[in-house]
Amino acid sequence: MLFRTTHTAADHTVADVVPVVSPTSASMASDAITVMRSVMVSMRDGIQLATDIYLPETTGQTQGFPVILERTPYGKTQPSRSERTLTEQQAMDRATIAAFFVRHGYAVVYQDCRGRYESEGVFVKYTSDGEDGYDTCAWIVAQPWSNGRIGTKGLSYAAHTQAALGSMNAPGVVAMFLDSGGFSNAYQGGIRQGGAFELKQVTWAIKRAMESPGILGDKEKYEALASLDIEAWFHRIAQWQPGASPLSLAPEYEDYLFDQWQRGRFDDYWRQPGLYAEGYYAQFPAAATVHMSSWYDPYSRTACTNYAGLIAAGKGPACLILGPWTHGNRSQTYAGDVDFGPAATLDNNLAPDFLSLRLQWFERYLKNKLSDSDDVMPKVCIFVMGGGSGRKNAEGRMEHGGNWRVESEWPLQRAHQTAYYLHQDGSLSASMPQQAQTQAQLAYDYDPQQPVPTIGGAVTSGEPLMAGGAYDQRSGPGIFFCNGSSAPLRERDDILVFQSAPLSADVEITGAVSAVLWISSDCVDTDFTVKLIDVYPPNADYPDGYEMILTDGIRRARYRDSWEQPEMMMPGTAYQVTVDAFPVSNVFKVGHKIRIDISSSNFPKFDCNPNTGAAEGVSGPVKVAHNVVFCGNERPSHVVLPIIPA
Repeated sequence: MLFRTTHTAADHTVADVVPVVSPTSASMASDAITVMRSVMVSMRDGIQLATDIYLPETTGQTQGFPVILERTPYGKTQPSRSERTLTEQQAMDRATIAAFFVRHGYAVVYQDCRGRYESEGVFVKYTSDGEDGYDTCAWIVAQPWSNGRIGTKGLSYAAHTQAALGSMNAPGVVAMFLDSGGFSNAYQGGIRQGGAFELKQVTWAIKRAMESPGILGDKEKYEALASLDIEAWFHRIAQWQPGASPLSLAPEYEDYLFDQWQRGRFDDYWRQPGLYAEGYYAQFPAAATVHMSSWYDPYSRTACTNYAGLIAAGKGPACLILGPWTHGNRSQTYAGDVDFGPAATLDNNLAPDFLSLRLQWFERYLKNKLSDSDDVMPKVCIFVMGGGSGRKNAEGRMEHGGNWRVESEWPLQRAHQTAYYLHQDGSLSASMPQQAQTQAQLAYDYDPQQPVPTIGGAVTSGEPLMAGGAYDQRSGPGIFFCNGSSAPLRERDDILVFQSAPLSADVEITGAVSAVLWISSDCVDTDFTVKLIDVYPPNADYPDGYEMILTDGIRRARYRDSWEQPEMMMPGTAYQVTVDAFPVSNVFKVGHKIRIDISSSNFPKFDCNPNTGAAEGVSGPVKVAHNVVFCGNERPSHVVLPIIPA
């Protein structure tokens, strides 16, 4: 394949033709590509965004092509870490991905988001992407090389930009492939969750600030940011404030971070197009959409909500894909310390590879090419985890197993929403407790300065402090804030553990998980966390068993009744709080136990509640909270599990 490159300087210099390795051997529409580098596209406020355009080379009259657009903050010419296949683990650059689609007859557009890389303006995370995306689409449909039909693609932030322009009803958009992102409601997943703040926003901002012009152009600042002791900063997180945080060297990043951290109430800020797609489904384009995520991705709830919401709004067709992966790692068989077997990858299971899957979607809906069936993908395709040996494989990971299953809907209507009750003796069962609430309660002390450490789960962008995936819930080396311990988390005094008897039959849980807790505290505000765990019985490789995290959630008590109007508690008064965890699909095998852990922290996944009722994201003193969970028949705390009938 050949590239012919032009530039947007006044002389429009034509560079030498260079060879490029093709990512596939499939038949192609053209052998050469014209590339226009850093075309500056004007937005409505005059800011110009740097845009690369890849076109099939044609002869004679200008021809219009369907266009595939990706808007990214990660550099329009940079390799995309998730553009890998099962056989090619080195990340492909965006030029190679563009070449694949161009040679199938598409124009491809990559654009740097506002304030990133070559684009002008100030970077304010997420909130400029609605209007900028709309203006970019309006510009594309007016170009002579466009036939007016746009498909969008991209992972993570590049999925958020898709939902943002979709919320603005951007012109020309007829197909979208949202991969692990596209905020349905950033207040409930991605920035905040259950009233708490997701601290991956901090670790993300530190890495991305190092790519900003203000840091790259200042050697002293760059070296200072690169040498930050992030662990030391997080140990004193209660003292952070604007001007005295790990981001103080990059004020524009520090400004937006604290702005989002301190906005605890669900107000009009959180209802903006770039943050709240579920408020805009009615005005979305009538586009065909794919919503892809995974059980250990922070955007599984977003994918499910967007899928169901757009269908309910009469948009579509729509497809939902939920794998067993961490964020964007669809060509791996494992997530964290657990392996799901060769069936787990997208490659060779859902399609030959990710390129082929997207091409199939765009061919159908950008070019109106029909397959043998009008539906090119199942409506819902989920990976049901479980069924493995529970032993270590050759790579030292626990074999959990699983398989893909096609469904016609989400959520699954055949799921029985089953209450499993928390009992004072630590048991978990479908039987209502018999004791009165005055006798049945369990308590623990939550110290914000000694929080429960994050060990896996739906985490991304958390390095070097935390990593996503399935892990044994055991402290150990490399886990932040374990303080040298290697004990199971269940041995901590600030965690309440409830587990079923060993199962006599397999139990499948598929769907969203929630807990309804009756609680009290001696503080005016505190948090409650819930974690769902698949407990393996002991074997030769795991003499103490294996306690595998499946999903978790959090609720800040001041938001127990309203996201818009928080209300402090009266110390010693009993309240009901609901803690919503992300969706999951897992088969608990015979002999396993279903376990629920209740606590008040999960750090550094979420910020720690100081228990004082202070404004959020503001430094200050902390208090130790004495928290109570009631387990009696008048205040029956329970978890609601979506159980699939055998």
